[in-house]
Amino acid sequence: MGIVDACRITGRSRATHHRRLHPKPPAPRRPRPAPVTALAATERAAVLALMNSDEYAELPPAQIYARELDEGRYHCSERTMYRILKEAGQDGERRRIATHGAKTVPELVADAPSQVFTWDITKLAGPDKGIWYHAYVIIDIYSRYIVGWTVERAESAERAEELIRETIERNGIVPETVHADRGTSMTSKKVSQLLIDLGVTRSHSRPKVSNDNPYSESHFKTTKYQPDFPQRFDSLTHAREWMDGFISYYNHVHRHSGIGYHTPASVHFGTAELVREQRAATLAAAYERHPERFNRRPVPPSIPRQAWINDPAKRRQTEQQSS
Repeated sequence: MGIVDACRITGRSRATHHRRLHPKPPAPRRPRPAPVTALAATERAAVLALMNSDEYAELPPAQIYARELDEGRYHCSERTMYRILKEAGQDGERRRIATHGAKTVPELVADAPSQVFTWDITKLAGPDKGIWYHAYVIIDIYSRYIVGWTVERAESAERAEELIRETIERNGIVPETVHADRGTSMTSKKVSQLLIDLGVTRSHSRPKVSNDNPYSESHFKTTKYQPDFPQRFDSLTHAREWMDGFISYYNHVHRHSGIGYHTPASVHFGTAELVREQRAATLAAAYERHPERFNRRPVPPSIPRQAWINDPAKRRQTEQQSS
């Protein structure tokens, strides 16, 4: 079939058919001459050097343009400044942007009392709206014993430093590490210098990660869930009296699930193993009297040998399960 008939049947134009078969080479494009208003190469280099000078290196062209005009100097338009930066590959962010490396995950372990203390401050509602008292609490993470506390009208680095000093002196053993979150009192120079002077390692939670200070957070929850916890305290004296009674109860009466249902004082002062032996004797006698009432020979709960903040083994297991 000829081309004419084929084009007629398909509805294709013969001119289009021949043009597609034998396309014309593109006509050479003449380079456009630079406009007479364009800056010379030396002038563009001078403007780029100006924008990269110490005075202007972090400023956008609009700021540079305005400041140079104020000094009575005109180099080029603001738009030309942007074009010069783009040609030099500098059209991105010119300011020095603060970069923060990934915060190190605090991994702390204690296998005996007086090795790792953790502390925090919580607010207690005062008699009227907008009035708050501040409870400082220092905890031994191994025994859960409250080794130091106070209630003040305001949060203060000076009072925090005094409390930590008094607590360590009263405890009689300098801890290896003191952990806290990143509040202003916790990261203050006074507290930091005290711990440096004592040879204590400072540890801080990652920003906005409450799980990095679990013992303090858990203790504050236990405190505020007490049946007699006041909705508001009548005065600073009332807040101190209530906290004194609660902490005495917590240290010497409360059986803590995280330490085998012993009291924090028993674990902190080394009597927990004796208490556990007495529990074992009681359970053994009960089993001897009525073995049919037990599925197996009962034993009292053991005391964990280590207390962790961010146990790496558990963290890896959690990451694997989530992935």
